[in-house]
Amino acid sequence: MYFRVRWPDGSLQRCYSPSLVVEEYLTPGQSYPVPDFVARCENALKIASDRVAAKYGFACTAASQQLTEIVEKAAGQPGEVLVEGFE
Repeated sequence: MYFRVRWPDGSLQRCYSPSLVVEEYLTPGQSYPVPDFVARCENALKIASDRVAAKYGFACTAASQQLTEIVEKAAGQPGEVLVEGFE
């Protein structure tokens, strides 16, 4: 699944999760302070990757890469991240 977010700098990012678990951590239309958003994504994407590992025998590198991109994008951005929706 994908989730779309708008960063404090106004940029839009389409993020990937191999599991619907992200719906338990993020709510469309809700804004989260950047550190909270990163922590929520970290938790959700770790669980998603663990689910892939349990099913296929290896962790999801796409989830890991997505988290890296989120952490890099968050660096130095004050404010809140808006979750625009899920796809």
